[in-house]
Amino acid sequence: MITDDQKAVTSFLSDASSYGLRGPVDVMETHISRIFLVGDRAFKMKRAVKLPYVDFSTPALRVAACEKERRLNARTTPELYLGVRCICRDENGSLSFGSSGHLVDAVVEMKRFDQAALFDRMAMEGELTPALMTDVARMTATFHASASVAGQEGGASNIAGVLDINRAGFATSTVFSAAEQAVIDRLFRKRLEGIAAHLDRRAAAGKIRLCHGDLHLRNLCLLDGKPRLFDCIDFNDRIATIDVLYDLAFLVMDLWHRGLKDHANLVANRYCDAAGEEEGFALLPFFVALRAAVRAHVTATQAEEAGGDERLASSARSYYDLAMQSLGEASPCLVAIGGFSGSGKSTVADGLAAHLGMPPGARLIESDRVRKALHGVSPETRLDGDAYGPEMSARVYAEMASRARAVLMAGASVVADAVHDKAERRSAIEAAADEAGVPFTGIWLEAPPATLHARVAARQGGQSDATPDVLQVQLAKGVSDLTWARVDTSGSVDAVIEDVLALTSSSP
Repeated sequence: MITDDQKAVTSFLSDASSYGLRGPVDVMETHISRIFLVGDRAFKMKRAVKLPYVDFSTPALRVAACEKERRLNARTTPELYLGVRCICRDENGSLSFGSSGHLVDAVVEMKRFDQAALFDRMAMEGELTPALMTDVARMTATFHASASVAGQEGGASNIAGVLDINRAGFATSTVFSAAEQAVIDRLFRKRLEGIAAHLDRRAAAGKIRLCHGDLHLRNLCLLDGKPRLFDCIDFNDRIATIDVLYDLAFLVMDLWHRGLKDHANLVANRYCDAAGEEEGFALLPFFVALRAAVRAHVTATQAEEAGGDERLASSARSYYDLAMQSLGEASPCLVAIGGFSGSGKSTVADGLAAHLGMPPGARLIESDRVRKALHGVSPETRLDGDAYGPEMSARVYAEMASRARAVLMAGASVVADAVHDKAERRSAIEAAADEAGVPFTGIWLEAPPATLHARVAARQGGQSDATPDVLQVQLAKGVSDLTWARVDTSGSVDAVIEDVLALTSSSP
């Protein structure tokens, strides 16, 4: 219930003259905050609430909360969080910004940005590009690498706590039947038993950190042409102290739920590239399911509080369905994509990955990215001819097989993208599947030489260093002893992916 002081502060912040300005003040509300938008600034006020997970009941607590919000969000967006301003009452009862008088409240002062720059808005407008999502994945990996480690946290026990919260959360509404609640809780706990040791190993390796905690599209924005992460969970460190992949999974889940499956798979893969994650990739379906379940019961509670809002109830069910889908079982497999430069390997591999396994799909292991990583440079950095000598190429293919084997044995599917022009290179990737005991499908992509030359000549940027001269050498050498299925890529990418999927599903 709002206090008299907060009523006065709300009125004060709703008046443009309080800021020395004129014009309207737009107000946005959440369950624990109010945001006042005026001019080029936004002022965020904490509600005077005391809940099981947050206490903003006194002015001193709200000041401390504002300071903490500014400090934690400055880890990712210092240019957005400008400072904390106290609101005091003088002896005449008037409110003003400053430190003189009786402390009544405080606000976080932020730089205001166009709401069209929010990633959820951009998603609705079809403006989220692969390049932008790659930047987001790398930014997130960099943030996680610098986040403080939770030293005494157990991996399995950390997640068990989330399951307990979920069980209680589902019980707060009538959207889901008791049977539905029991089924999803039972599935989560069964899956947790199977991955508990893996989670504990990750905790011991420092993978549980003070993360963002609320990493979905609405908490990403575009500032000065670059993605920025803001509005982290700042009011309860327990909620944000989680496995870094569980943090990432909120964004992956949000993209998948919106139908942006290729984007979800891309973010997951680019993050794992940047963070050096391989075995951890196999945990993402569980984490995606967990994020979807959280959103399901939160949305169901909102529907209940809104008097049985059917739109919210339907949304809650869609999250529940995604959670159940992600908790499904899919045996891992390895699909190797080969072909000369210009055959469309990377394009097909990127499109194929989201169709294999549970959300977010398969791990992409690409020779171009592995080669650049071995040289300690970004995927976009061009390497000279020495980087493509026989010895280095042997290292690249060996590393690809090693990474594929690790991912497969952890339980996730793999798409391995490389030229694979030599029999021993094809044998090496096939052996990875054999050692992991999973099905293997080898695909050789081909197109007329003129088409290959046109594609290579038209390339701009990207991770491939292949030139028309490199392609000509490949064509001159040809490929022998090929046992992989040949697929023509002269047609549309979607048609090629359908052909590859048909071959994959028919594999033993």
